[in-house]
Amino acid sequence: MPPTTKAFDYLVIGGGSGGLASARRAAKYGAKVALVEASGRLGGTCVNYGCVPKKIMWNIADLVGKMKTAPQQGFPESNVGRFDWGLIKKKRDAYIKRLNGIYERNVDKDGVSYISGHASFVSPTEVAVDMLDGSGVQTFSAKHILIAVGGRPIWPSHIPGAEYGIDSDGFFELEEQPKKVAVVGAGYIAIELAGVFAALGTETHLFIRQDKFLRRFDPVISDEIMKYFKHIGIQIHSNYHEFSKVEKLPSSQLRLHNNQITLDVDSLLWAVGRTPKTEGLRLDQAGVKTLPSGYVIADEYQRTNVPSILSLGDVVGKLELTPVAIAAGRRLSDRLFGGVKDAHLDYVNVPSVVFTHPEAGTIGLTEQEAIDKYGENQIKVYKSTFRGLNYALVEEEDKVPTTYKLVCAGPLEKVVGLHLVGDFSAEILQGFGVAIKMGATKSDFDNCVAIHPTSAEELVTLV
Repeated sequence: MPPTTKAFDYLVIGGGSGGLASARRAAKYGAKVALVEASGRLGGTCVNYGCVPKKIMWNIADLVGKMKTAPQQGFPESNVGRFDWGLIKKKRDAYIKRLNGIYERNVDKDGVSYISGHASFVSPTEVAVDMLDGSGVQTFSAKHILIAVGGRPIWPSHIPGAEYGIDSDGFFELEEQPKKVAVVGAGYIAIELAGVFAALGTETHLFIRQDKFLRRFDPVISDEIMKYFKHIGIQIHSNYHEFSKVEKLPSSQLRLHNNQITLDVDSLLWAVGRTPKTEGLRLDQAGVKTLPSGYVIADEYQRTNVPSILSLGDVVGKLELTPVAIAAGRRLSDRLFGGVKDAHLDYVNVPSVVFTHPEAGTIGLTEQEAIDKYGENQIKVYKSTFRGLNYALVEEEDKVPTTYKLVCAGPLEKVVGLHLVGDFSAEILQGFGVAIKMGATKSDFDNCVAIHPTSAEELVTLV
C-alpha cells in the first residue's frame, strides 16, 4: 500500500533565511505550512556558513586593527599578542548552534511543521522527502510550493588537486589558523575572508583574474580597498592564470603551480563563485524552467513558469543577499495568504555592504551605470576622501582612509548612487539607504543639519 500523502496549504523547500521568513509569515496568517530542510540545521548559508559567522570573524579582525593603534592613544603596555583561533572556533560554533535551536523553536511556536529530509518533486503539487531520521520516503502535497534552497560554492574540479583546497564553508571548519594562505577569487566573499586572514596575522596571497577585484562595484570601492590591502601586506596576484595543478606535499602544505608562480601555502581557499543548490530536486518532474546556469527563473512576484511553484533567494540569482531573501519571502506570503494583492519585493536600490578592512557600502548606480542610463551631461558626482577623527592621534601610516562618493542625476540632482569606504560604512548606509529609497535629492542631503564630529556628516556637507 503506497504511503499516505500529507497535504498542506504551503510547502517550503529550504530552511534558510528566505524560506524561514516566508513559512513563518504564512503560518501567522493561518495557513497550514510545512518547511523541508535537508541539512538538519535551520538558518541556511547566512547563519551556518555566511553572514553571521563571517561578521563574528570580521569583528575580531577589526578589533585587532584598533588594538594595534592603542599604544599611540595612551596605552603603551597594549599588545595584540597571539590569536587563539581554536578558542574562537569553539565559541563561534556554540553560538551558531544556539541560533539553530532558536530557529527551530520559532518555527514550532508559529505552527510550522519542520520536516528534516531531502526533497524532490513528484509533480507540480507533490514532493517526496527522504527523511533524515531513516524512516524512509514520505510524500507531501500543497497548493503552493516554494523553492528556496539557496546556493553552494563552486569548485574548479577540472584543476588536478583542487580538492586539497577548501571553500568558504570550509573556512569555518578550520581548526587551526594557517600561517600562509592563498585565496582565489575577486568577489566579496574572497575579499572579506582575505581581509580576515591578513588582519589576524596570516600571510595572505590573493589571486584575481583581472587587474581589480570587486569589479561589479563602483571603482571608488575597488580602488580604495585594493590600495589598503596592499598597504597592510596582502600580496595581490593580478591577472592570475589558473593553476595548472595543486600538489600536496609531505609536510601537508600545498604547492600551487601555474606559468606565473610556484607557491607553497598551508591552506588554499577557493572563492570563485556560487551555484544554485538544485541537484536532487528533480525540477523536471514539475516542469520548472531554469537558466542554463541552473538558476530557477522567477518573476518579480517570485512566480516560476509553473503556477503552483514559486522561488526566491539565492536559487533565483537576482540579488544573493540574506535581507533580500527575507523581504521577498515575507512579501510573497503577504500576497498569497495575507490578502495584500500586489505585495512583492522591489529589487531597485537595495543597499549592500562588503565587510572588508576598511568596510564598504553601496546603494544604487555606479557612476558609469548612471552615465549609461541618464547621459554624461546629466550626471554630477560629489566625492570626498579624508581621515576620520577616530584616527586623530594615530600615525599617518596606521590611519584607515575614508572615501565617500555621491552620484546625482538630472536638474534636481536626484541621488542615484552612494558609495562608501571607511569605518562604520555599514551603519551609515542603513540610514542613508532609506533616504535614497525615498528619492532624496542632493538638496535634501544639504538641508539635513550635520552631526559633528562624525564621519557621516561629510555626506550632508559635500560640495
